[in-house]
Amino acid sequence: MLNSKYQACIQACSNCALVCETCAASCLREDEVKMMARCIQLDRDCADLCAMAALLMTRDSPYASAFCKLCAGVCRDCAEECAKHQMDHCQACADACRTCAEECEKMAA
Repeated sequence: MLNSKYQACIQACSNCALVCETCAASCLREDEVKMMARCIQLDRDCADLCAMAALLMTRDSPYASAFCKLCAGVCRDCAEECAKHQMDHCQACADACRTCAEECEKMAA
């Protein structure tokens, strides 16, 4: 069972990780893939950080709060980059990243 005090943040991080991976994979299939390089890099970094944040919270790690603060910053950067692109997968990723950033900021407060 998920650690209940972090449940909303764990769910937001897990969802964001999946949405970021989907966005990166979709970006790789775009015709102008070189123009998507920063988006892909941020998607992949964000996905990895979100997945780790979820694991740390699940373990009730003493590092979870500090890691969530870092994760929130990367989510904000990823959301900003994805929002520049009109593709549905980028817009969905920007939304998931914003939601995750908000949850991580609450958790780290």
